[in-house]
Amino acid sequence: MTQPPPPPPNQPPQQPAQPPQQGGFGPPPPPQDAVPADAAPQPLAPDLAKPPTPAPAPGYGYPQAPGQPPQAPQAPGQPPQPPQPQPGYGYPQAAAPAPGYGYPAPQPQPGAPAYGQPPQPGAPGYGQPPQPGPYGQQPGYGYPGYPGQPSPGYPGQPTVPMYGQAGAQGQGQGPGAGGRKLNAQVLIIVAAVVAIALIVGGGIWYASGDNGKKEEAASGGTTGGDKGGSGGTGGTGGTSSGGSEKVPADPASKLLFKIPMPVVKKDDSVGVKGSWVTDKAYVKTGVSEIVGYDLDKGAKLWSIKLPGPVCETSKFATDDYRTAIVFQASAAETARCDQIGAIDMAAGKQLWTKTVTSGDYAIDFENVTVSANTVALGSTDGGAAFDIDSGKVLWSPKPADTCYDAGYGGGPKLVAVRKCGDYDNPELQIQTIDPVSGKVISEYKLATGIDYASVVSTEPLVVAADVGDSAGDGSGISDFFSIDNKTGKLRTRISVPGDDYAADCDGITKVEDCKGLAVGNDRIYVPTEEHDGTGEYSRTNEVIAFDLATGKQTGQRADAGDGYTIYPLRMDGSNLIAYKRPPYDKGGQVVSVDGGTFKETVLLQNPSTDSVRDLETTLSPEYSEVLFAQGRLFMSEVYADDGATSGGDPQYLAIGFGAGS
Repeated sequence: MTQPPPPPPNQPPQQPAQPPQQGGFGPPPPPQDAVPADAAPQPLAPDLAKPPTPAPAPGYGYPQAPGQPPQAPQAPGQPPQPPQPQPGYGYPQAAAPAPGYGYPAPQPQPGAPAYGQPPQPGAPGYGQPPQPGPYGQQPGYGYPGYPGQPSPGYPGQPTVPMYGQAGAQGQGQGPGAGGRKLNAQVLIIVAAVVAIALIVGGGIWYASGDNGKKEEAASGGTTGGDKGGSGGTGGTGGTSSGGSEKVPADPASKLLFKIPMPVVKKDDSVGVKGSWVTDKAYVKTGVSEIVGYDLDKGAKLWSIKLPGPVCETSKFATDDYRTAIVFQASAAETARCDQIGAIDMAAGKQLWTKTVTSGDYAIDFENVTVSANTVALGSTDGGAAFDIDSGKVLWSPKPADTCYDAGYGGGPKLVAVRKCGDYDNPELQIQTIDPVSGKVISEYKLATGIDYASVVSTEPLVVAADVGDSAGDGSGISDFFSIDNKTGKLRTRISVPGDDYAADCDGITKVEDCKGLAVGNDRIYVPTEEHDGTGEYSRTNEVIAFDLATGKQTGQRADAGDGYTIYPLRMDGSNLIAYKRPPYDKGGQVVSVDGGTFKETVLLQNPSTDSVRDLETTLSPEYSEVLFAQGRLFMSEVYADDGATSGGDPQYLAIGFGAGS
């Protein structure tokens, strides 16, 4: 179940008041090489233009050190020690701060393990979570070690002082919750220590630009509505570099329409997942129907009635706006998600309905996607595929197979997540397959112990997994695997600790359900977790870029701005389109981030009036569907209920925003 959206951020403080294994495409190749030993998690990079933020204080019951004066920086050539602020009455001793955002990871020194070699003693091995550090934190490979110890995996590398990340996710906000500011004396000392650390460690921070790369790789499609993996849903030419979305003369927007919540039984909840944008309509799933709405007025243009609720939808569509859905044969509680349908969203009609049987029963499907003219569906009974024009079966589960296709990623390529072996100890194979024949083009085997995987993007191919259940935050992501589509070889592995990064994938049942990510320019763009901003009670975050060839941070960073939270939506050519959730007194924004310079251009600025802002913030991107296309922002629910919030205000199925010019 989807959790209810959180309250609007940055509010001022209030007064107290195993199934058969089937479906296959031939014998798998032998296991691939081990993961490169240098594919290390990288610390977030600091903003050197801003003063450091203090680290959160140790928890209740942690022993406090006696008062000591701040220590002067160490001489060059010695590992710098973090400053020790003078504790005052009731002021806890600060912990060693963590590395700031945008700071490049330390490079391996001579003697570090080579590609394919096992890690050195003391370094966490592939598939094993790092050992717990101070205060319950888990330092990853390459993360600065404990005081007086070298960083794991980097023998002899001096530990760089870390900026504090006060108020990380799960911590309180406001006074007494890790948000205190260091005094001027401590700030000066921290700055001096950082300067010396940069000299000693040879670290240089810079914005790398696009490194001369001009290729435009399609987004993996993180929000729905992508046309066959083209990297976006329209736009009619424009002035933003590398993209098709126009930059309006005035980005100030207005609320275009509000679509009422469908009527359901009292205390009932019905799935309404699925939204797309065509050249003429905003298309949204309703209760047992698919409806096309006018882009500017929200007037109903057409409706496709269904016998039961929609279970799953493809976020991809063909170039002429055909897509696929899975739905129930009735609204009865016993009805299952076994009906497959193709929808023509340009004509507003259903093309066909099919089922796939195993023995005497119809198979339930948890995943559906579109690639080229193929509709592909995955389940624990195996995968199936149909021609989107005719409904002709292209392949279906094979009872004799010992493996099965759990799901598919679509768009520019078709990628299967295939499971073999025991239920409690599966082997996952990532296969790029021909969308017409199902023939395997390439295959990569994930290490044993990874139970689930999500397809983030099919071109370039990026897969997310929670290795050893080490993410710890329920996101389903501890690592990204960048894989060569043609050869099936691993390009690099990128570690993204759950405490630092905020993207989310539901790989357990939905192979293609990833949010808050975008892939393009041979990079993956990942948001950081929220942390304290510069204003009182404010929160903010950033988007960090990782190179899919090297696995390293590029040095590029898009700041949300004080009080805002930035959330990647999709690619627009070489540009990143992102939504900024607003603070309590402003409206949200849509920005285009230049793929080379990372310069942000505002495409849409929503109204800050209380009624509109409150409506917007009820549709948080973590729990709702957010699309931006043709200069318009569409936000919608994924569940319909009885139509009122807990406060009695009406709920809406979807809302649309658009700029005046």
